Amino acid sequence: MRNFSMLDIDLSSGKTERVDVTDLFMEFLGGTGVATKLLMDSPDSIIFAIGPLSQIYPVMTKAVALFKSPLTGNLGESYAGGRIALAMYESGNHIIRIRGKCTNLSYLVIENDTIQITRAESLKGFSALATERVLREKEPGIGKRSIIRIGPAGERLSPIACATVDSSRHFGRLGLGAVMGGKNLKAILISGDRAWDIPNPKEFRNLFQRIYKLIKGSEATAKYHSLGTAANILPLSYINSLPTNNFTVGTFDQADSISGETFATRHLAQQISCAGCPIGCIHMATYRETFDQADQHYKTYKTSYDYELIYALGSNLGISTSDQILPLILAVEKQGWDSMSIGVTLAWATEAYQKGIITQIHTQGLILQFGDASTYLQVLERIAKGANEFYTDLEKGTSFCSNKYGGTEYAITFGGLEAPGYMTGSLAFLAFLTGTRHSHLDSNGYSIDQKRMTQKITLEDAVNELYEEAIWRITFNSLVGCLFVRKIYTRELVLECLQTAGIEGFTAERLDEIAHRIHGLKFKYKLTNGFRFEDLALPEKLYQVKAGLGFINPEEFDQMRNLYIQKIKEDIKLAEEYEKGL
Repeated sequence: MRNFSMLDIDLSSGKTERVDVTDLFMEFLGGTGVATKLLMDSPDSIIFAIGPLSQIYPVMTKAVALFKSPLTGNLGESYAGGRIALAMYESGNHIIRIRGKCTNLSYLVIENDTIQITRAESLKGFSALATERVLREKEPGIGKRSIIRIGPAGERLSPIACATVDSSRHFGRLGLGAVMGGKNLKAILISGDRAWDIPNPKEFRNLFQRIYKLIKGSEATAKYHSLGTAANILPLSYINSLPTNNFTVGTFDQADSISGETFATRHLAQQISCAGCPIGCIHMATYRETFDQADQHYKTYKTSYDYELIYALGSNLGISTSDQILPLILAVEKQGWDSMSIGVTLAWATEAYQKGIITQIHTQGLILQFGDASTYLQVLERIAKGANEFYTDLEKGTSFCSNKYGGTEYAITFGGLEAPGYMTGSLAFLAFLTGTRHSHLDSNGYSIDQKRMTQKITLEDAVNELYEEAIWRITFNSLVGCLFVRKIYTRELVLECLQTAGIEGFTAERLDEIAHRIHGLKFKYKLTNGFRFEDLALPEKLYQVKAGLGFINPEEFDQMRNLYIQKIKEDIKLAEEYEKGL
């Protein structure tokens, strides 16, 4: 049986300890499961976790971070790729728990068993991009090093600040950047040169090759290799499901000009993969920024783009060309905001301005209107500078601003988190509302909506399908694989992978039991930190707009929400029964 290890770091005292967490992995599988249990026991921590199959099998490439979200006040959970899973694996750490707070702005270096906390005042105010460049040169490390860092937004404790990972990945949602900033932690560098022995090398090699061929031959992964998630722009606009002008309509007249095809033709410079992945879904664009107009001097950047960025900083703001979206992406990247959160907040501010709730007194004379990319750039600059109270408030997120200034009816948030970019219909919205982290990645509501466009599915069957997918994703997120291959890694294949890797004691029934328990624990944590089921209401505006499946029926939506909440409460009971039995 393999052993699993946690590195426990107290920033306040500088003390570190390596702890055997094999029993926790057997009880909660790994990844989000183990991290949820640890967060329950240590609520002020940041917990980074990988899974029992991480970096052993293809596309088991993600790491998860759990923390208390400064945006919602309850569960913060975010995922990132890049090299972080590989670096954690090679440093001998399936879990890294970070507690306490540095006295001064600092960065943390983890290199196998060597742990060092170094003061970083010289990096104060540096962008996430610049911070990586400096640290990559200053701290050479070993192996495939990973660098997690925050930008100025995280230092300002913006609850919509993300943490950037390696060249282009992010722990994007729910404010990990602010949590790191609150701990005076500018960056974390992880590297190592370790590996685990596989007990049956020949059997493992055959299984690895079989999975690799399945992934390379999949139509789904071919789509992500070709255009990336930006391939979704045109199909979603075609079915009236692409949020445009703050979710006012679902079709964007200029969708062709911001499509994945257009980005690839005009801007694509490079495609890269996370460590251990053959797909190559990360699409990098080249963007030139003027720094001396008189002498025509430019600085060239490579910046990643994907569907979520193009929706949040493109169609939902009415931005009509790829050339206008890229500088917005770069500005957000430098500051270190979550792109979806800042984009939805700008969209709310624009509609609130149109309705007379926000005025030029708030904006210092700027006129907010959809489609005006140059003004949005000025808004982002003023937010970064804290130009006045209104601009300072904008980086606190949509819910905060709408509650303070008015216009809650135009605030498209779910559970306090700014909306993902899918307005296919009621199942997508139900998924955002009832998911543990209010993300489009909690389950597959948008897919079920699209199925309902051509098939008749009862409300109860649709809710059951949504719930079963959410439970499977908890299992898969405990393995911490990339969700692009969640359908390839069936329960049967996962069990075969565990067995071949020397991890015994799991069955299909046990995997489901663990997932239900984790689901219940996540909601127990949320309830302990102020979450209330009675607050789960659909944003008011979404009853008035036509989604892909048409207008939302309030009575039907309430029925589906109540059905789903009942399933959550049953899982909470399972989690409570488990805890009583310990």
